[in-house]
Amino acid sequence: MERHTIDPRPGWQSTVEEQGVIYPLTRYPDGSLRPYWDESAYYSFSLPEVEALEEVVEELHGMCLAAAEHIVERERFKELGIDDPRLAGLIAESWHRRAEQPSVYGRFDLRYDGASGPKLLEYNADTPTSLVEAASAQWFWMEDRFPGADQWNSLHERLVDAWRKQAALLPPGTPLYFAHSAGDELGEDLMTVAYLRETAEQAGLATEAISMEDIGWQRLSGRFVDRKLGFIRACFKLYPWEWLVTDRFGPHVLDTLDNGGGTGSTLWIEPAWKMLLSNKALLAVVWELYPGHPHLLPAYLDGPRELARTTGYVAKPLLGREGAGVTVHRPGEQPVVRDEPCCYQELAPLPDFDGNRVVLGAWVVEDEAAGLGIRESAGLVTDEYARFLPHVIL
Repeated sequence: MERHTIDPRPGWQSTVEEQGVIYPLTRYPDGSLRPYWDESAYYSFSLPEVEALEEVVEELHGMCLAAAEHIVERERFKELGIDDPRLAGLIAESWHRRAEQPSVYGRFDLRYDGASGPKLLEYNADTPTSLVEAASAQWFWMEDRFPGADQWNSLHERLVDAWRKQAALLPPGTPLYFAHSAGDELGEDLMTVAYLRETAEQAGLATEAISMEDIGWQRLSGRFVDRKLGFIRACFKLYPWEWLVTDRFGPHVLDTLDNGGGTGSTLWIEPAWKMLLSNKALLAVVWELYPGHPHLLPAYLDGPRELARTTGYVAKPLLGREGAGVTVHRPGEQPVVRDEPCCYQELAPLPDFDGNRVVLGAWVVEDEAAGLGIRESAGLVTDEYARFLPHVIL
C-alpha cells in the first residue's frame, strides 16, 4: 500500500459530476470550497494485499453475523439502546426470516497501513454512502489514468447480480421503490439511491423513485402509499432504521412490517435485522465473542476499562454518521463514561500517509467482499470533511 501524488485530469470536476459525483467539493467552516473527490493523489496496492483484505472482510462479515445471532438468542437488545420490546421482537423475527428478505450491501471501515493487519473500526450495513465514487467514478478514473491496471472493484456487477438473484423475494407485480430524504442538501443520498436504482433496473426490476417525505399513510386501507395513492409494497430506503421507527409514522412501520408476508405489509430494504449490524454496540459484542482476534480492537459498553491507562480509547455513540459525537481519549487521561450510551473502543490511530489520515472502506455485497473506497482526513476522526481518493492494483 503506497500513496502517490499525481496531477488531476483537466476538467476533473465536470467529469466526475457527469459520472454521478455531483458533490465533488466540500464547504469548510471558513467558507472555502475544497475537493471531496481528490484525484491529486491515489493509492496503489499489490494483488496479494487485496486478496488478503478480501479474506479478512468476509471473515469479519461472518463474525458480525454470528454476533447478531448471539444478540437475538440472548435477547441483548437493550445493550443496543433498543428498549421497545415490540421493536426487539420484530427485529428478532426479521433475523429468523432473513433468508426471505432481500439484503444488498454494507461497508466496513478498516484501519490498515499496508504493514500490519487490518483492524475493524465499524460496520455500516444499513445506510452506507460513498458508493457512487467507489463503484463508478474511481473506475473511470483508472481507465483514464492507468488503462493497464486493475482495481478492487466489482461493485457494479455484484450489485446487479444481487438484485437479479433476490428478485424472487420481492412482491410480484409491483415496482420496487427507491427512497431518500428530500432534506439531503448535498445530493449524496440522492445519487446513491439513483445509482442503486440503476443497478436494479439493469437486473430487470421495475422501479420507482420517491422521497421519504412523499411516502404517505392511507388510513382506510392501512397501507403506505405514494403521491398517486399507489401501494408501496417494497421499498429500498437510504434512511436509517432508527429514524424510520421513531418518525411520526413509526407505529405504522411496525404495524405493517413485512417479515415474511401479509397483503398490507411493506418490505423494507435493508431489512430490520440490519439494525444489529449498524449499531456500534456490535463492536463490543464481537470482541466479547472473539477476544484477542487479530483483526478486532478491544471494545466495551460499560466504560473504557483498561484502555484508559494502556492504549487510550475512542468513545463512539451507538448510532451516528460521519464521525458525529466521536471523541478521542489519550492513555493516562482521566477516564470519562459519557451519559449517552457509547461503545468504548481501543484507540488505534489511523495511519499517516504524508500528513493524511487514511481509512479503508471495504464493501460487501450480499456476503462477499466487492470493492474498496479510500477516505483521508486531517485528524484522527474521519468526519464530514474527509476526502475520497481513488486506488489501483499494480
